[in-house]
Order: sequence, then structure tokens, then C-alpha cells
Amino acid sequence: MLIKQASDILSSEITAESVYLRRRQLLKAAGVATLGAILSPPLKASEAVPGASGKLLPGVTRSPFSTDQQPNSWADVTGYNNYYEFGTGKADPARRARDFAPLPWTVKVGGECDKPGTYAYEDLVSRHRLEERIYRLRCVEAWSMIIPWVGIPLASIIERLQPNSDARFVNFRTLYDPDRMPGQRRRTLNWPYEEGLTMAEAMHPLTLIAVGLYGRELPNQNGAPMRLVVPWKYGFKSIKAIAEINFTRTQPRSSWQQATPSEYGFYANVNPEVPHPRWSQARERPIGAGLFAGKKPTLMFNGYGEQVASLYAGMDLRKNY
Repeated sequence: MLIKQASDILSSEITAESVYLRRRQLLKAAGVATLGAILSPPLKASEAVPGASGKLLPGVTRSPFSTDQQPNSWADVTGYNNYYEFGTGKADPARRARDFAPLPWTVKVGGECDKPGTYAYEDLVSRHRLEERIYRLRCVEAWSMIIPWVGIPLASIIERLQPNSDARFVNFRTLYDPDRMPGQRRRTLNWPYEEGLTMAEAMHPLTLIAVGLYGRELPNQNGAPMRLVVPWKYGFKSIKAIAEINFTRTQPRSSWQQATPSEYGFYANVNPEVPHPRWSQARERPIGAGLFAGKKPTLMFNGYGEQVASLYAGMDLRKNY
């Protein structure tokens, strides 16, 4: 379950008072307190993770936003991936992204905001406190994992970019570079990969920009150097290798909407009562649980309903799937 005691994570010294107060209201609505993360101890390099590799990230603190469930192993999280830019097989990303160089990296920002431009990865991330957030992940294919991400709230980045009053949605695009991402040489999807959120979803305290995993830099196959994590939505919503952010007045169309609109909607909220046209979503298969563990019931909003259900008050969740 989600631990309810959590803190208001300060984003940066430039956060406007109005934004700060709005985030406190969001946190209060999410059922969280104000002291937990400040008192949470930093992760220690001595906390070894079997099989883990990559550079340890400094100053990572534990976040009480985390679930208390046991995370999947490093091998599970880094070896079983959907990342079509590197192939359609689950093992393809780990093999084909091995030589992908995620840094240096820039993110182009545009649309309805006061601070458009091209930002270096370090400019977007380095001034913020890194948190470990252990989130549930539910794939639309009906499998699941528990993943210890490291990152910063997306709201902290959005606040700096200063979207204006016409910004109702946030559109994300991944890198388009078929030489570095060989899966883009095939027309599996309309490249580059695109996703989107409403502004309310993007500003929610649970929405994370992940830059690490298990206290280390984010592996290439998991979306390095930065990816979106929205734990109450199906995993395809959490776009990897973000290279562009645009604030829009109109609802963007995601890559999977463009490819198969009858199967994939904009919201992609985990809803066990709405089946995929080709399979049920009522149950899920936990990765790493063993061949004979069987499936378990899927929770509405992936178990985060108390925190996020208010975002969809009055909506028909079967129509707005």
C-alpha cells in the first residue's frame, strides 16, 4: 500500500509563493504530512543491490511517498523492458541500448510558457533534491513490478518553465535518432514517441521525472537520462528519454493513440473494470514472483486512487479511458 505520511518536498529557492501554496493543497488532498522526507535519512552507498551497476547518485533521500512493498530485483527491472526504440522484445533494450550515450542531453521547451528554450539536462535536474520513490508499475500488457525510482517531482520543473494560463496540457516527445535508437528504423510507431498529461496530472505530487534507479544513474534501457513516471497510469504513459516538452491548449495525441485509437485512449488510467479490446485488465502477473505464483487482482488507479481519484471527478472513466 502507499504510505500516507509524506512531506511537502521543497522544489527550489525560486518557487513562487502561489505555486508553493498550491502544491501544499495538493499534498493535503493526497493525505500527506509535512515533515517525513525532511527527516528521511539519505540512502547509503553501502546499501548494496545485487547485480547493480552504474554510478551512484549523491544525496538521494528516501521519500515517504513510497509503497512499503518489496521492490523487484535489479535484474527484473533492467532486463524486462518495453522500449520499442530499441526493439520489441523484452530483452532487446538491455542488449541494444548498451552503447547509447545519454549525456550530454538537452530538452527543448516550447508552447504556452514564459520560459521557452533549450535546456541542458543538468540545468533542469541538478538544483533539485533527489528522492527515492518506490512505486508500483502496471503495464497495459497485464504484468506488474515494484520499482525504486530516483527522481524529482515533475511539478518542480514545470514551475521553473512558467506555463501561462492557456496551458492545459503537457506534451512530451522522446529523442528521434534512428542511428542511436535502431528500433526507430522500423515503422512500429509514428516516431518520435509522444505522450501527454493534463496540467493537473503533471502538477500532481506523485508525478515524477526519474533520473535514477536503485540509487544509481538511470540505465539506458530504462529511459536514460530522464523519463516520466506516472504510477497510477499504464506504463506506456511514462515516456522515456524525454527530449522535448511543450505546453498546449489542446489535448495532444499519444503515439499509441495514433497507432491504435480503438485500443488506447489519452488518459491510460489503470482501471480493472475496463478491459483492453484483446484481454482483461482485471488481474495482473507480478514479474519475479515465480512461474507458479499466478495472477493477482489489479487495483483501480494501480492502488493510488485515494491520491488521484479527485483529478477525474465527474468523468466517465469508461469513455475517457
